[in-house]
Amino acid sequence: MKQDALKTPLYDLHLEQGGKMVPFAGYAMPVQYSAGIVREHQHTRDKIGIFDVSHMGQLLVSGADVVAELEKLLPIDVAALEIDQQCYAVLTNEEGGILDDLIVTRWAEQEFFLVVNAATAAGDIAHLQKHLRGCELEVLSRALLAVQGPQAKDLLAELAPATQQLTFMRGMRAEILGCDCYITRSGYTGEDGFEVSIAASEVETFARELLQDERAQMIGLGARDTLRLEAGLCLYGNDMDSSTTPVEASLLWSISKSRRADGAKSGGFLGADVVLDQIASGTSKKRVGFSVEGRMPVRAGADIIDEAGNIVGKVTSGGYGPTLGAAIGMGYVDRGYEKIGTGLQALVRGKAVAISVAKMPFVPQRYYRG
Repeated sequence: MKQDALKTPLYDLHLEQGGKMVPFAGYAMPVQYSAGIVREHQHTRDKIGIFDVSHMGQLLVSGADVVAELEKLLPIDVAALEIDQQCYAVLTNEEGGILDDLIVTRWAEQEFFLVVNAATAAGDIAHLQKHLRGCELEVLSRALLAVQGPQAKDLLAELAPATQQLTFMRGMRAEILGCDCYITRSGYTGEDGFEVSIAASEVETFARELLQDERAQMIGLGARDTLRLEAGLCLYGNDMDSSTTPVEASLLWSISKSRRADGAKSGGFLGADVVLDQIASGTSKKRVGFSVEGRMPVRAGADIIDEAGNIVGKVTSGGYGPTLGAAIGMGYVDRGYEKIGTGLQALVRGKAVAISVAKMPFVPQRYYRG
């Protein structure tokens, strides 16, 4: 552990809970607790998992022209967002590459709340400051806690009854234990769940209150990764980066229809020409999911080959899916190999392991849409 690693406000609680701390995106974060990754994974699937995601960046962007300015950088219909509605978005560069993926929530007519990845936060802030004209950008010093799992709704309802009315990708302000919180019904596990933005000075009290419930348990980065992999969700820096476009990353759904070639607000965002051309003409590679024959995990970085031994892709995420009881992964394959059911092989320490392109998500998502 690097001595200069940053600490979230819950660092001492992680140690108290038996967290095994590792460096992650510049922070000391728990990779697992005493129960272990597989048990933490299943606990989140069955009950309530509590994740400290305070390392992520929380930004507030506002201004008279904030909608138009954000639409220059994000390929979504920012204007169409209702108050307290969220949207997943990618931040593109001039070549159409993905600088980051983030969540945008409209807090007011001219005020937007952005949650960005920890490792890219500094770059995101610099990018926004460079391109946004006439807007104010504030970096919020708040903690963020994810409360995930099928029983999360019951626990949150006891503390803030109005949260029962929230549906997926909607948010609200609420007072919990005297703390001012902003709660959204979203998450990174594929399960129904919530994310709570709260003052850094108050998050430990809040977390301890949640842990008083026997259904709730702290969950580390290891299980967070296996849960998101089963849900078919990308990890920035692994499954996409600045050299990958949203079309290549199979994130076409993240580009609002109004921003596409035949939309009312076609293009207008950085890299739009590249992205719209790829939508029309296709790409040379595509992100796909795959199942693995046998139990040997196929890890990120492994080459993918066809039956003739030609390298046709690369694994970007892979491991054991505890819910499935099987090894799974995702990666990029050349055009022509992306069809579900296509048989390929991944090279693991020089050994060819049979894989086949599979539909994602691997485990059905259980978001609450009302």
